[in-house]
Amino acid sequence: MCFNGITFNGLAGFVMRSMLAAILMFAASAGANAQMTTPPIPGTKPKPVQTVPIRPPALQTPSETADAMAQAERFSLQSDLAWVGQYNGAITGDVSARMVDAIKEYQKRKGSKPTGVLNPQERAALAETARRKQDSVGWKIVTEMTSGARLGIPGKLVPQQATDANGSKWTSPTGTVQILLSRRKEASPTTAKLAEAEKREPGRKVDYAVVKPDFFVLSGLQGLKKFYVRGTFKGDEVRTMTILYDQATENTVEPVVIAMSSAFNAFPSGPQAGPPPRKTVEYGTGIVVSDDGAIVTDRLVTDNCLAITIGGYGSADRLAADKEHDLALLHIYGARGLKPLGLTGGAAKMNVDIIGIADPQSQGGAAGVSSVKGALAPVTSSDSALSPPPAVGFSGSPAIDSDGKFAGIALVKPVMVAGPATSMPASQAVLVSADAVRDFLKANEIKANGSSTDAKAAIVRVICVRK
Repeated sequence: MCFNGITFNGLAGFVMRSMLAAILMFAASAGANAQMTTPPIPGTKPKPVQTVPIRPPALQTPSETADAMAQAERFSLQSDLAWVGQYNGAITGDVSARMVDAIKEYQKRKGSKPTGVLNPQERAALAETARRKQDSVGWKIVTEMTSGARLGIPGKLVPQQATDANGSKWTSPTGTVQILLSRRKEASPTTAKLAEAEKREPGRKVDYAVVKPDFFVLSGLQGLKKFYVRGTFKGDEVRTMTILYDQATENTVEPVVIAMSSAFNAFPSGPQAGPPPRKTVEYGTGIVVSDDGAIVTDRLVTDNCLAITIGGYGSADRLAADKEHDLALLHIYGARGLKPLGLTGGAAKMNVDIIGIADPQSQGGAAGVSSVKGALAPVTSSDSALSPPPAVGFSGSPAIDSDGKFAGIALVKPVMVAGPATSMPASQAVLVSADAVRDFLKANEIKANGSSTDAKAAIVRVICVRK
């Protein structure tokens, strides 16, 4: 007989050879296993072979199922559970009984069987609910410009922001929610010392505290508000995030607090860390010239700013700029008790006093007013060279002559000098005349109604935050 060209005898021989090969392979395998197994000692029972059972997914515990996930997936799960108000632990991506319990509670709330493991439909619904919660509060990750710290901010809850040399503050329109990122220098800080100092803040009653070598967390009541503080340090730089909120807003704010705690990165490294503060924040001095909040300052200090802040008063708008004389007109709204400087005066004398506020890095983070002397040398009909140049931060400062009159505005301008590539920029300074300043204000219909001769009371710090 023949099958597809193979005779019956040939087919039988092929089958016999295949069976023989299989038997030989099995025997060889058994022999190898016998050689690898230690022969039993006479009079003893062989030890049973230890095996690790592989549990099918249906029989795994919730923790085992979670452990099989990627850490990033667990991190996302914890974050979503926190946003829907079911999880109140640290969002780390690590497996925990708290995470499993949160899943069960979420399932109970949705009327599902509390297995501790979300099916695909439940997981998708959870993610969508968390996303809607984030959108409702305007959640976004931001870089605090004076420090480079990264944190999550619920922009719709706290739309008002003010920034100065010591950090930033975000507040709700009525003050029910406040978020403060502060920075300061402190000799030999430890988290234990920092936590103790925070506990002693007036009106605080701490009901939860965690102090680790690299960070601390406190929460409780501060007066009628709830508070949450998370802080850390690097070298002598201390950075602290404080959240205050009315108890009536607890259901809305507490999930946000958990998310903010996990998102807070006080000292980011790598590509997230933004440029150094000197490149993102520039400081100058402004002169209050009217009691309704008009301020004149250096145009270059206020160019290309994402936000302009006046120290002690909050945000300012730039209304106009004069490119010929490098002047800028700012305005703050709702300020009280302003003491605008009187701008009457004649031609500047040979020597003037420059009244300004130096860069915070030059005065240990402070905002003190100081005075320096300068000599003038005319260069145009409206501008004079000023030497020596005052310190960084003085640009926009008023110059006062020997008669106590307003002589003009000092502008500090960097200029590159010849030398190696590592040379630091030098500075030169000019004085824009009082007449040019008055003409600029008049052209923009600003009634400079100041009568004060106290220049120190009329100046403010101008802070420009750039991308």
